[in-house]
Amino acid sequence: MHTSISASQWGFPTASRRALLIHGLSESSYSWEGLAQLLVADGFFVVAPNLLGHAWRRGTDYRLSTLAEDLRPYMDMSYDVIIGHSLGGSVALALMPFLPKTKETTIILLDPALEITAEQAEMISDMFSKAVAHVRTADEFMAENNAWSRRDCVLRVLGLAMCDSTDVKATLQSNAPCSYSGLLKNIPPNVTITVLAADPEHGSFYRLEHIPRDVERLNAGVVTGVGHWIQYERPEAIMDVIPLPRANL
Repeated sequence: MHTSISASQWGFPTASRRALLIHGLSESSYSWEGLAQLLVADGFFVVAPNLLGHAWRRGTDYRLSTLAEDLRPYMDMSYDVIIGHSLGGSVALALMPFLPKTKETTIILLDPALEITAEQAEMISDMFSKAVAHVRTADEFMAENNAWSRRDCVLRVLGLAMCDSTDVKATLQSNAPCSYSGLLKNIPPNVTITVLAADPEHGSFYRLEHIPRDVERLNAGVVTGVGHWIQYERPEAIMDVIPLPRANL
């Protein structure tokens, strides 16, 4: 059985705008701390749930459809912005059918895990399973990632420590190999999607050549000089693609 849902929140529920943040594999809701603070300063109430298989939440089914269905309780609230990182990007797309039909919503995908071959899945499973089984220290993460703050490194360690390697493997086995880019072809008329891919020279998961051509309300770009962890390394690039409130346009 699934453990009860859990999430982190920032700001005030009475804020004029709302954002939903969905983390990636072996992360937790706490990984959004830095970006969430920027969003709150910009007038948002922010909600970040913990996916099944993360933050000590155990499950028996880790398919994408199940991960999305597990977040349905959060869809009782409407959002101006939904941001998904890596695996969370795929989950964000799977939530599109549950969005209000009239409210304008911006979905931002951060180096999303939409296209994974069997070979890549095996490599990723091995890499993340080892990272969960042998969690490195914040100092070790800081030494390898100059663009990360100490807070980000500590929260990365926390996310790994709250995962189990069997859940990480099960999540990948349930969803890879995969090809979810087709979900970008069916964007509702009230939704706009922006894909921010990491720089291929710095270790990206998603390549822009997978983006469907000539799709309305779909934008994409590469964040130059930045790796997979865009929310740690260049949070301002994310803020730059969030539309201003209509009153400020």
